[in-house]
Amino acid sequence: MTNILKAVQCVVRNFPTNLSYGKQGGNRINAMGIPLEELIKDIFADTLGESNVNSRIDRHSQAFSYLGNQNNPPDLIIKNGDAIEIKKIESLKSGIHLNSSYPKSKLLADDPMILESCRSVDSGNWKSKDLIYVIGIVREHKLKRLWFIVGDCLAADHHVYKRIRDKMIAGIEEIPEVELAKTKELGRVNKVDPLGITYLRIRGMWGIANPSDVYNYLGINYHEASNLEVITILTEQKYNSISQSDIDQIEQLSINTTNLKISDVRIKSPNNPANLIKAKLITYHS
Repeated sequence: MTNILKAVQCVVRNFPTNLSYGKQGGNRINAMGIPLEELIKDIFADTLGESNVNSRIDRHSQAFSYLGNQNNPPDLIIKNGDAIEIKKIESLKSGIHLNSSYPKSKLLADDPMILESCRSVDSGNWKSKDLIYVIGIVREHKLKRLWFIVGDCLAADHHVYKRIRDKMIAGIEEIPEVELAKTKELGRVNKVDPLGITYLRIRGMWGIANPSDVYNYLGINYHEASNLEVITILTEQKYNSISQSDIDQIEQLSINTTNLKISDVRIKSPNNPANLIKAKLITYHS
């Protein structure tokens, strides 16, 4: 089974530094995101060098139990493993748009935003999955920085965000003399005008700060002039839960690779910054 450590190893060993975009659909932003998503699939499935289309598809099928879509999280689920959410930004410092989905420490099976096809993967007997945020920073069609961050290092527990969302929905429902429709968004008002032909969608647009700002206290040594930087953050508990053979491989690779470093750090708990969590910081630049 693939995992976050295998993905980092795949990048270090054979990553193509240039990421070119073709025309894929009418929406330029969405179209530009498609190649990054395909690239992340190849990184986790270890198919970066696979030129045979059918073989690549087959290996993706072996690696993943779910391939998502643009409108419903997550983007990928590793077979019997973690969920993956992919985000692309074009600035080393800009925030990350999450749109209608608030930040998640884990993917929950009862999340109303996920599809039944997602909920039923891996025999449908899971309640939660660890979530990996993969954030690619692309400048002039070239991938410059890639973050792998496990969700519980970045996002608070879901009730922190759900509480705000629920209060907003309750407030909308108290508006007098409006016809509200059932929706997964914050609200929808039907028949706004006398003809009853106009409706209003009320959507949340969530965002989160750039990881370089979130972890500015870690003193990460960035290499902006390099071809590519890869930064991975996961708790020590998560790191130790991965198979010992994969841990041994990446630690040996760090010994043999000058620019690959694994460090023990302590990060602020997303639920209470006064508490520090033991974590692993893995950095690489080419």
